[in-house]
Amino acid sequence: MGRVLVVDGANVVGSVPDGWWRDRRGAAERLRDRLAGWEGGEEVVLVVEGAARGVESVPGVRVESAPGSGDDLIVELAATYAERGCTVVTADRELRERVRAYGAECVGPRAVRPAP
Repeated sequence: MGRVLVVDGANVVGSVPDGWWRDRRGAAERLRDRLAGWEGGEEVVLVVEGAARGVESVPGVRVESAPGSGDDLIVELAATYAERGCTVVTADRELRERVRAYGAECVGPRAVRPAP
């Protein structure tokens, strides 16, 4: 089993002011669909929270709905996948510090969502 790419859905969606706030669930679905074509070789896990909860998984992307804080779930996933290797996609500095404690690498939102 290879590395895991854990995507902070709220942070990545919120990184581009494209009107995502009018339809948070739809924005998360569009991100999920973009990630479905990810060619980085990692297993892709998209973490959603709040109004985006309940977004379905698709082939190539497992969607995890956080019951509470999305950040807390991302930290749990980083700990779970520490032995396999984990990369977390977020610009959240505090979250980056928390997941690095488990050996996770971090990249910013542009790694999966280029600016418009």
